[in-house]
Amino acid sequence: MKKLILFFALCIATFSYAQKVEVSKKSEKVKGESAEGYSVELQGKKEDVTAAWNKFIKDLGKVRAGGDYQFIENPAIGGTAYTTGIFYAKSNGNEEKSTVWAGVKGAEWTVNDIAIVEGQIEKLVYQFGVKFYRDKIQAQIDEGIQASDAVARQTQRLINQNKDLNFKLGNNAQEKIQLEKSVEANKLENLVLIQKIENNKKSQDSVKLAGEQIKKVIEMHKERQRKVN
Repeated sequence: MKKLILFFALCIATFSYAQKVEVSKKSEKVKGESAEGYSVELQGKKEDVTAAWNKFIKDLGKVRAGGDYQFIENPAIGGTAYTTGIFYAKSNGNEEKSTVWAGVKGAEWTVNDIAIVEGQIEKLVYQFGVKFYRDKIQAQIDEGIQASDAVARQTQRLINQNKDLNFKLGNNAQEKIQLEKSVEANKLENLVLIQKIENNKKSQDSVKLAGEQIKKVIEMHKERQRKVN
């Protein structure tokens, strides 16, 4: 139960503020050349954000590694599959905050495509930020549901236990009454037996005395018998 209380406390702290996604224009060095793009800073561990980002950009095409960046040749962005151009992506951060970036080099795209693609990249980065937070919150909701179910199961278990304990208490009370009655009956029987033993002792004394008197009478008769001639 203490763990559940701690979980709810953390949830309250997490949901006490709104997480806003703010995308900013940013250029990055890729293979020694400047690439124009957009980045977003997110509240999350580097490994979590990077894993989500890598999964997200897979929908654009085949992801390849290029040192400290990733790239996709002829990507599908905004519902359009381009036959030229390269999409670049990066991610970095720490235990608390992380940043993802996506961009392109203008020279690698046709003049007609570059302006459209840059606009789509801004939307793409924003969509990722929103998705990351929503997925993160959904995971917390799922954990909350699991915790709530655990509380419900624990509550039902305690209710059943309470019923069982009350049933046993009722049986114990009845047994106590019967035992108390038995004790009282035993006390009475004990007194009766003591009185009977006392009476028996008196009877034994009376019988013993009578026996002694009879023996005296017999001896008297024997003495009289000896004197007959």
